Amino acid sequence: MGGVTVLIASYAGAASAPAYARLAGLAAELPGEQLVRRDAGWPVLVYDDAADATSAARSLRDAASQVPAGELLRIALHTAPTTAPAVRHAEHLLALANPGQTLLTATTAAGLRDADRGSPDIVDLGVHRLRDLGTPERVFELTSTAEPLQSLDRVPNNLPVMFTSFVGRETQVAALRTQLSGSRLVTLTGPGGSGKTRLAAQTAAQLAERWPDGVWWVDLSAVTDSVQIPETVAAAIGLLIEPGDRLLIGQLRTKQALICLDNCEQIIEGVAEFVVALQTGCPEVSVLATSREPLDVPGEAIWRVPALAPDEARALFLERAGGLAYPESDQAIRSICVRLDGIPLALELAAAWVRTLTPEQILAGLSDRFGLLTKNVRGVAARQRTLAASIDWSYDLLDEDERQVFRRLAVFAGGFTLDAASAVCGAVLEVLARLVDKSLVVAEGGRYRLLETIREYAGTRLTADDDVRDRHLGHFLEVAEAAEPLLDKDRDAWRALIEPDRENYRVALENGLSADDPERGRRLAAALRWLWNLQATGNEGIGYLRRAIDRAPDDRTLLQARLLYGYATVADTVDPFGYDAAGRGLELATELDDDRLRSLFLALVAVGEFFTDFQKAWDLTAEGARLADGIGDESARNANVALQCVLLSLWDRHDDLRPLLDRAADGLITSGERGIASTVLTVWSESLVSTGEPLKAVEIAERALAAAEPLADFHRVGTARGQLASVLARTGRLDEARELMRPLLELADTAGAVVPNLGQVMALISFWSGEYDAAVEWLARDTAPDSPLAGTFAPAMLLPTVAAAKRAGGQDATELLERAAALARRYNLPRILADALDQLGRIAITDHPDKAADLLHQALTIRVDHGLRTYVIDSLESLALLAIHTNRPADASRLGGAATAARKELGLATPPDLPPLKTSNEPPLGLDEAVAYARRARGVRGRPSSGWASLTPTEEQVVALAVEGLSNPEIGERLFMSRGTVKTHLAHVYAKLGVSNRTELASLKKP
Repeated sequence: MGGVTVLIASYAGAASAPAYARLAGLAAELPGEQLVRRDAGWPVLVYDDAADATSAARSLRDAASQVPAGELLRIALHTAPTTAPAVRHAEHLLALANPGQTLLTATTAAGLRDADRGSPDIVDLGVHRLRDLGTPERVFELTSTAEPLQSLDRVPNNLPVMFTSFVGRETQVAALRTQLSGSRLVTLTGPGGSGKTRLAAQTAAQLAERWPDGVWWVDLSAVTDSVQIPETVAAAIGLLIEPGDRLLIGQLRTKQALICLDNCEQIIEGVAEFVVALQTGCPEVSVLATSREPLDVPGEAIWRVPALAPDEARALFLERAGGLAYPESDQAIRSICVRLDGIPLALELAAAWVRTLTPEQILAGLSDRFGLLTKNVRGVAARQRTLAASIDWSYDLLDEDERQVFRRLAVFAGGFTLDAASAVCGAVLEVLARLVDKSLVVAEGGRYRLLETIREYAGTRLTADDDVRDRHLGHFLEVAEAAEPLLDKDRDAWRALIEPDRENYRVALENGLSADDPERGRRLAAALRWLWNLQATGNEGIGYLRRAIDRAPDDRTLLQARLLYGYATVADTVDPFGYDAAGRGLELATELDDDRLRSLFLALVAVGEFFTDFQKAWDLTAEGARLADGIGDESARNANVALQCVLLSLWDRHDDLRPLLDRAADGLITSGERGIASTVLTVWSESLVSTGEPLKAVEIAERALAAAEPLADFHRVGTARGQLASVLARTGRLDEARELMRPLLELADTAGAVVPNLGQVMALISFWSGEYDAAVEWLARDTAPDSPLAGTFAPAMLLPTVAAAKRAGGQDATELLERAAALARRYNLPRILADALDQLGRIAITDHPDKAADLLHQALTIRVDHGLRTYVIDSLESLALLAIHTNRPADASRLGGAATAARKELGLATPPDLPPLKTSNEPPLGLDEAVAYARRARGVRGRPSSGWASLTPTEEQVVALAVEGLSNPEIGERLFMSRGTVKTHLAHVYAKLGVSNRTELASLKKP
């Protein structure tokens, strides 16, 4: 007959864990596909053939008879078209079985009779009702035990027949069973269509044996007068009827029964009075009620029926759609479930359309959900035939005040606070409480919301007198502008205040910017500028800000300047070159003589210059910091100093960088400016790597990531993750580095997101993993001569890694390194220049050792002069390789030993492309000692310790400018260093040349 046959087995009563372990072992020996389930103690096997399943059941029964507790084994078999419903029905059948029984449904028995191999002897046990509340069905037994089945018919009841299966809700049923154990009155509440009736009936069926005098279902939906309640209840139970509840309570006084009162809302006060009388006079009668609002009587346990979980909603949709899978439409189905808020009635109505429409068409049709979700099914109450009718039922039961507030709440999106509801709808506390009780409003965590389906319905009820959009805009504008001071003091507090109402702010912005007078919309856009730096919503924010600017293109007020500032800050990480908001804003702020905005705009203009003109960027930030210091604005100062930190790091002026880092990072984190703080901490981490503190660099990179993560913005989180992964790779923790980048790789692969520095970080991880081709591939696009970045400093930062990978792979990287060196000189990037020279030196070792020595010592000098201790180790390794080639084993072992010891001491990994270095038994030299030894070992080609020839290239530049008459600050500006650094260089020069001041220095003649 087709389909699948499910075999499910468990013990009757409480069996031990070892018994279930034995059962699992026995089931594993059987043929058939074993399903993996949350309850591993209940094996479930699936067969294509009923005869095979029956044979397996016999084998399992025989095997179980040989082990302890085997006599308690129960087995059930059911055949159905698809697996999930078959498993569910087999479980209900299993609940009927006694110890030692093997039960079959009629569909399985029919499959056996139809099999050519003959039918085994089976016993017809007659018609029984399972606890899934379906119609009674015939049950067969494979073994003859003569035991009466544990069917629903053993307990007096009138529980309704359900013509569809009960899907999901296992957690709710279990919790309700527990609740009914401790409460004599439990009320299930929820909006129309939420599944209250079905959940109550299913729970009552599972617990029926607790009440020997019966479980009685009373449908009150047709009752319109409270005086009819007692006679309706008496008729449902089959008791004598008379007006009032005296006779009914007298008949129930000694009974142990459960009375289920369904659909109480339209006569809620009468039901409440009846239940109080019933519980007072009948101590062993329990009540399970369903209502769209609580009964509000003493001792009532209120159970709010939640929406279906996403997986449950999907399962319900698929089953009501015919039980077929739609793998190609799975995303559409999941979207339908979300759009319909997991409301069972809505899902069932939508699934009914599968016979006519595809899931994608159903999803598209939900734009008119009340028109689409209509079904005319005979035997179903009119209020449940359409989604709108279900909510109409609740709306019609409201009084006029409740209706007015309910429809006005439609203006809110994504939830609201009590203050917001009061501002928009008037004094609403009592009315709101009643709407919560009536399941039209959801209260959670101090906020309120309408399910989207109910919100859309409320919107259809809005009238011309309910024009609340203006008040909605006014309230959220007031909140946003009042919160603005927090942007400079505590951005975390600002985020906590504003972020929960993001959806409301979207609605308010749309209303404000679309109005004939856009002033309030423009003010709101300016006040919300930082919202779009959260959760990767930059493009959306740019859209709102650009609309706000363009609504008054000729405006020359402070508001326009603030809008331009907001646009520029968001565009910084989204589209920095798309629109010159920063330049226009700086011009306007200057015109308005607003030093704070001028300072902030200077930092943003500097960002635009950063990629092509470091000096111009520095000059702009220096002016911005000066203005901020003049007005005592720490926030504006930090915005400028943050970029100065980046520049100082690139220039490898680490002594000048450190004092700025501490102050800027602390100030930014304290004020909650997490985005810039994470940037500063990332720079700090990279500086620590360069200067020989990689373990501390890991710690600071972790701080950068912790600062960025609450923003949920992949740009900032991606940058911070990339920095941490890079340091981890350099310290040999490659698996951790890859795992850290995995979410970003998935984001790039699945969502097409442009994750900052992804190629650079993955290339570095690949290189340190010895995957050289992958490293080259990761950077191929960004280092190509025709790359969009070709005219910036960015390729210089990447080319040394590409070159190292190509060299390790046996390719010539000379051209790449010469390009890197040229760019490094143009932008004054000492570390990159030294790296390029060092690699060029290694290339020259074999054929041109003298040239190699010159290049390697140039690299070493740059690294020593700029305190690049990590990279000094690279220089020692290169010089050790040169010493090996030039047959200087003592030099090779001393330099190689010092480099190896330094890597171990600092916690740095050894580069995978480094050839084996010679070592010796003598104690290794310290890093500074090794540098001094390397310079002495160079012999006549080494730099002397005094005289003109002893000066470094940087010292020569300082001397030339000092002789020209420039002051220390002027020399610092020209050479991108602080006046303190200039003073230090001059002190070294005086010592080497034997002079004591500038006058004596100027009198010397350079040979």
